[in-house]
Amino acid sequence: MRFNRMLLSGTLLVVALVVQVSVLARLQLPGATPDLLLLTVLGLALVYGHTSGALIGFTAGLLADLAPPADHAVGRYALVLCVVGYAAGLTKPETGQHRSATAPMLVVGVAALASTLLYAGVGALVGDGAARHVGLGGLLLTATLYDLLLAPFTVPLVMILARRADPDPLADAAGGTGTAAESSYRPLATATAGSGGPTRRLFGRRSRTSGWSTGRTRWTSTSGGGGGRGLLNRSARLRAGRVKGAKRL
Repeated sequence: MRFNRMLLSGTLLVVALVVQVSVLARLQLPGATPDLLLLTVLGLALVYGHTSGALIGFTAGLLADLAPPADHAVGRYALVLCVVGYAAGLTKPETGQHRSATAPMLVVGVAALASTLLYAGVGALVGDGAARHVGLGGLLLTATLYDLLLAPFTVPLVMILARRADPDPLADAAGGTGTAAESSYRPLATATAGSGGPTRRLFGRRSRTSGWSTGRTRWTSTSGGGGGRGLLNRSARLRAGRVKGAKRL
């Protein structure tokens, strides 16, 4: 990971964890708690891809495991967010940017369900049966609802900050392909159209319009101004010099 990505990701994860612990966890909402840390991981993974998404998810989960209110085994939420961040990063398009907000919102909904199920599954493996007492169905419903309501205010902002901190070359190349192709031919077109004089072409035929040919070199006029008259005068002088005594028509 680049330094800009590491610095921005670390800052956003710390801020999200502080808000999660100090504000969202104290709201006493029914069912689950809005997971701002998960939304931050998803926003970064959608911009940086699956590899960075897995690393950011593991770091975010480890921070949540070590936070003082945590009452579960260390590494449990790190595993969950690592898998979720990797899967969310796989949805990044080849152009580097999503064309609409539908795909990120679908990713948020699926990630909310998957993270809750994975967290409960890992808890069942290590002997934590808290999800059975609370009710897994209620947790899935409320977690998905809260995350979808909070996502429009957090995920786009995280994605914008991620793109500004570390621009994606694939997205820039995809957006500027036509401009780059046109600019590569612009000097040639400008030199041909704006010279006001003759253009040299290699042909063996004589021009029937304005111009003259000598051997395999033909000179033709590209403008309707003084360049055409100059060519005619030059052609007349050369013919007069080569064929002396001949009457010009």
